[in-house]
Amino acid sequence: MTDFITVADVDTLLGPSWAGAGDAVLAVTMANAWLTAKIRKPVADPTPEAIKLAGAQVAKEAAAGLLYKAAEREVLETEDRVEGAVTRKRVFAEGQVLLTAGESFALALLAPWTRRAGVMMLKRV
Repeated sequence: MTDFITVADVDTLLGPSWAGAGDAVLAVTMANAWLTAKIRKPVADPTPEAIKLAGAQVAKEAAAGLLYKAAEREVLETEDRVEGAVTRKRVFAEGQVLLTAGESFALALLAPWTRRAGVMMLKRV
């Protein structure tokens, strides 16, 4: 896993009390994992400020316990009756997890590194 941000980076961008009662080191680790999962293109060294700011926003959400929330799976049951016989079918609906404001802002900042190129031309040799 790549470390895009550090606790010191987040302290500089958001101030020293950004984590509140949360674990700053764990929040930054979670933010780095989140960034690694989202970024699809090579990142220059040193890490661009937009990525650091995105990571700081995500780390703040992680410290508040809002990142990597559990998703509930809703069970939908249907019942078919055919002359006395009952057939039950259980269907699991995918749980929906809404993005926090920090995650949405971070995704907007990461757009240059997450969007796929439109078309790639290949030449046969």
